[in-house]
Formats: sequence, C-alpha cells, structure tokens
Amino acid sequence: MRPLEMKCDSAEESQNSEAAQLKMSKSNTILTLLQGCNSLQRLKKIHAHVIINGLQHHPAISNKLLYFCATSVAGSLSHAQLLFNQIQNPQTQAWNSLIRGFAQSPSPLQAIFYYNYMLLVSLSRPDTFTFSFTLKACERVKALNKCQELHGSVIKCGFETCVVVCTGVIRCYAANGLIETAGLVFDKMSERDLVSWNCMISCYSQGGFHVEALGVYERMRNEKVGLDGFTLVGLLSSCAHVGAFNMGVYLHRIASEMGVLGNVFVGNALIDMYAKCGDLDSALCVFNRMKKRDVLTWNSIVFGYGVHGRGDTAIDFFRQMLMAGFQPNSITFLGLLCGCNHQGLVEEGVEYFQMMISKFNLKPGIKHYGCMVDLYGRAGMLEKALEVISSSPSKDCPVLWRTLLGSCKIHRNVEMGEIAMRNLVQLGASSAGDYVLLATIYAASKDPEGVARMRKLMKSKGIKTTPGWSWIEVGEKMHRFVVDDKSHPDTEMIYLKLEEVILRARSVGYVEEKSLFALPGSSSEDCLESSSAYHSERLAIAFGLASTPEGTDLRIVKNLRVCRDCHLFTKFVSKAFKRHIIVRDRVRYHHFRDGLCSCGDYW
Repeated sequence: MRPLEMKCDSAEESQNSEAAQLKMSKSNTILTLLQGCNSLQRLKKIHAHVIINGLQHHPAISNKLLYFCATSVAGSLSHAQLLFNQIQNPQTQAWNSLIRGFAQSPSPLQAIFYYNYMLLVSLSRPDTFTFSFTLKACERVKALNKCQELHGSVIKCGFETCVVVCTGVIRCYAANGLIETAGLVFDKMSERDLVSWNCMISCYSQGGFHVEALGVYERMRNEKVGLDGFTLVGLLSSCAHVGAFNMGVYLHRIASEMGVLGNVFVGNALIDMYAKCGDLDSALCVFNRMKKRDVLTWNSIVFGYGVHGRGDTAIDFFRQMLMAGFQPNSITFLGLLCGCNHQGLVEEGVEYFQMMISKFNLKPGIKHYGCMVDLYGRAGMLEKALEVISSSPSKDCPVLWRTLLGSCKIHRNVEMGEIAMRNLVQLGASSAGDYVLLATIYAASKDPEGVARMRKLMKSKGIKTTPGWSWIEVGEKMHRFVVDDKSHPDTEMIYLKLEEVILRARSVGYVEEKSLFALPGSSSEDCLESSSAYHSERLAIAFGLASTPEGTDLRIVKNLRVCRDCHLFTKFVSKAFKRHIIVRDRVRYHHFRDGLCSCGDYW
C-alpha cells in the first residue's frame, strides 16, 4: 500500500473513532438528561434530540424513554405506545414497561393484551417482572381464567420459587374469590418474605376469613418472622371483625414497642378494633393521642360511637371534624345516621341526611336510605319510612323493604308488613327470615291463619333459614358456637354451666318469653323467635363465664339479630353474675350491665 493510501485510511479510522466517541458522548448526555426528567413536555424535547442525533434505535435510550413514559406520573401511555412501536425487535424490558404502565392505569386490560401480543410475535420470554405486572392486571379486572393460565406459565417457566411472582399469584386468586386456592399457593412456597406473609393476612382479612388471618400470624410467631405496620393493620382489621379483643390489645402493645403508634394507618386500625370490640373508652384514648389524623380517623370514631347507639356523641365528633377542617364523606354520614337511628334521634337524622345532599353534594347510597327507613320505622313512623323507599332511586332494593318489614314487626303492623312482603316477593328476593318476620307479626296480631300461610309457603318453597352462630374470645383463641352445639371439646362442662346460668338468671327475675312463631319440631334460632335454651350466644356466655375470672368482660359476636328472649336472658345474667356482657349482633351493639342494656330495649 502506498503511503498516501495508508494516510487516508488512518484519517478515516480516526474520523470514525471520533464520530463513535461523539455519539457515545451524546448518548450519555441524553441518558443523564433522562435521569432528571420530570415532565412529559421535557421528555418530548429530549426525544426530539434523540431523533436529531440518530439515536432512536439506541437500546438503552429507547428503553429509558419508554420506561419513563409508561410508568412515571408525568408520563403518557399513548406516547409510550408510539415509542414502543418505533423500537425494532423490542426486548423483554421494553414489553415490561408497557405492561407495567397499563397494569397500573385505568385500562389494565391493555396490559393483558400486550402480554398476549408479546408471546405471539416476540422471541423475548417473560421474566419475573412480566408475570408480576400481568398478574396485577388480572387481579384488577378479576380475570380468573387468565390468572389460572398465568399460574401454569409461572410453573412451566420455573418461577414457582420466586417470592414476588408467587405473591402476585396469591393476590390474583384472592381478588377472584378463590381464597382457599390462594392459601394453597402460599403453603407451597419454599421461601416467604414479610411482603408475602402480609399479603396472605390481607387476602384472608379482606375475604372475610378473619380467623384464618389470625392463624397466619400464629405461624409467623412460630417461625420467628418479624412484622411491620402493614402486618398490624391487617391483623387488627380481623380482630375487629371477630371481636378478638385480647389479641387486639396484644397487638396494640406490640405496636407501642415497635414505635409505630404515630403511623396514622395503625392508629385508625386500633380505633376501629377497639370500637368494634365494644371498648369505646380505649378507642377514644387512641384517637386523643394521635398527633396526625385523616378522614378515616374521624370516620372511625364517628362510626364507632354511632353503631354503639351513641348518636349524640357521634354528632359532637362530627362537629369537631368540621372545625378541624376535614371534609366528611358518605361513610361519615353513614356513621351519623346509624347513631341517630339507634338512639331514636329522628329530627337530627333527617337534618344530616338532607345536609349530606345539599351542603356536601354527596349522593346517598342504599345504606343511607336504609338508615332513614329504619330511623322512621323504629320510631313508628311507618308511612314516612314507606315514602323514603318510594322516593329512593333504590326502591327495587330488597334491603329497604326488608328493613321496613323489621319495623312492622316491632310495631305489629300487619298491613304495612304485607306491603313490604309483597314487594320482596315481586322482586324475587324473599328469604326465610322475611317469612318468619311476617309470621311473627301475624302471631302478635292473633291471626293463626296468617301464621299457617307462612308455614305452608316456607314448606312448599323449601326455604332454608340462615344458621345462627356466635363467636367468643377466651385468652387469645376464638370459639365458635351454633345453636344446640355439641362439637366443642368442653361440651359437657358448657351445658352443665348453662343450666346453672339459667337457674341463677331465674333467681333474679328472668322469666322465659314464649315463642311467637317457630317451625314444627324446630328448636333452632334459625327461626329468629324460636324457643330454645341453647341458642348460640347462650352457649358462648356459659363458656365465657366458666372459662374467665370473675369480673371479666364477655364479648360476643353474633351473625343474626339477637332474639327477644335471649336479650332478656342476657340482661338477667349480667345482673346475676355481675358481668359486663357485650353482644354485637347483625344490627347493633348491646352492652349489658346490672340487668340493663345500653339499647334501652330500642333495637
């Protein structure tokens, strides 16, 4: 080669090297600019520089642009799609950005679409992020079939040992109502982190499996797993639902030791737990000590006092809430209306119902209208209650007519009861409890033919009643009883104790109320007003009295409305044994002390 040619080649190589260095410098500059990008407008300017400098196919820059556009707050999914379409042979990272963005967006179904498209047209394979984001989308749209398909793919691709992916599978199954399947996935995990433990507690708690949620914590303790604020919130929620007061107090102590009482979510969960376990004083103590509060904090205390029949106090807290500058929401007013309802504050209830519409522009829901029907109905203003239903946009809701029927039973109003029942039948929503309620109205009105018709209808339709059950906590363990229960390990002791309890209640004035209506041969509380010495709450009370020291409060949670005779019985038991007995039934809370009930027999 001649010297001139060698010099030209050397110059060309030098120019190429300089160009490559310049291109690298520009790409590094753009990547640095992207790190500090905080708006879509700025992103578009950077994108323009990328195109001008011919870097639109640079993998790192393309992926960074797409990631920012698809997943940041200042991004745009439509712009992200344009960017994605310009990428030649997008790799898994690019697909993940788009799937993640849509999974978190108002259009999560698009994430599933892009996952399917990835499998169809790309050589890229899903990784842990792909599965996690797609499972999140399936969770949000409740796509059970896709969830099951993804679970199969997770196993096939060898990700069944990945904690993050398995946690996503658990959440997805739970969101689709398959809580037991979620539990099986959790049990099969070879490794678990705190997030997966918290996920299982949350899934059980939100799915109504509260005893199972508390059982997960027992496993955590046995395996020496620590906990955090999320664990506490999930567990406290389950304690609140089943009335696990002792466990709630224990968790309160743990929260104090961990120094997380300043966490507003933990504080709210504690207020809710104490209120639902019947200890308003402790709920108030937690509330007063909270330096930071949110709307949920105020709602918890308003609602807590409301469902305990302390409407006047609930109203006081509502006024304080407004003075503190918080905007009430529909839950706030539901708590207020419950309080007015249970305390018979008709004028105040009407005032707050109108206020939520006119002053705060809140649309009442079915539960708000239900409270108003109950408010008028309990006060004997049945025509007003009927007007509320007729003017409600939810007049075809069975709950409203069933609430009216319950009020008709209190006031023994046959005509209005028949109207309520007729509407329930027309809606195809009549249940065993409805027939029993109308039958008791007929019985109270000395109408045996009406009672006979209800018996015949229930028998001909094969209508089954809802089984009654009651929970009671002794120590840190929950005990469940059904009517005439013989399944408890201490059954013999419980029934012997119950006989003693009945005798002592009679010694201080208890006289059994005769049943108004019961199905032939029935001794079950399924019939609401049936005559039985062994209703579930009586068995729970006997067990509690036998298993706890004198003076210990008894806390019972019941799935049905407490019957008249059991209510009377519990009043005399509280007097005979000098115990505070708290019963939370389907309707409200009852605090029994010295032969009296906090409801004033107004329930």
